Amino acid sequence: AAKWKHPAVAITDHGVIQAFPQIQTLAAKYGQKVIYGMEGYLIDEVPEDIDSDRQQYSHIILLAKNITGLRNLYRLVTLSHLKYYRKRPLLPRPLLEEFRDGLMYGSACVMGEFFRAVLNGDSDEELIRLAKFYDYLEVQPLGNNAFMLRDEKSSVNTWEDLQDLNRKVIELGEQWNKPVCATCD
Repeated sequence: AAKWKHPAVAITDHGVIQAFPQIQTLAAKYGQKVIYGMEGYLIDEVPEDIDSDRQQYSHIILLAKNITGLRNLYRLVTLSHLKYYRKRPLLPRPLLEEFRDGLMYGSACVMGEFFRAVLNGDSDEELIRLAKFYDYLEVQPLGNNAFMLRDEKSSVNTWEDLQDLNRKVIELGEQWNKPVCATCD
């Protein structure tokens, strides 16, 4: 990031924040601002069954905007591991709503609920409903989603199809005045 003259770099480990000390050291060395975050596992409801392993989850990006957001991120990480851990640290949507102050939520990768809805061809009403929850939408490099080209059940058959998915997310972001961020996943 420093070599490419980016002023900042975001760090978003899956379900944890263990890279924070190392990235802080590296950021100081290279003069980078760090945006602290995490890629979490979003679920719609608070799980009732502790033994449940069938919980459907979606990826979500959480980024701290300020010290309040960083504190809320720490709270969410702690609760997801101590109270909502079901084979992975889950984040119920009501919990994300409760601790939203100082955080930005991104729609994540192909495992995110928004991208999956675009991929499935969901209605505009459903896409709008989902997009309202996020502060920004994400698109990924085509190579990240190239695995869909090899999946016989996938409706994605060409590189152009992959580009069309990203174009659709960008178009929806522009239409709804939502920032769209290209990430490296």
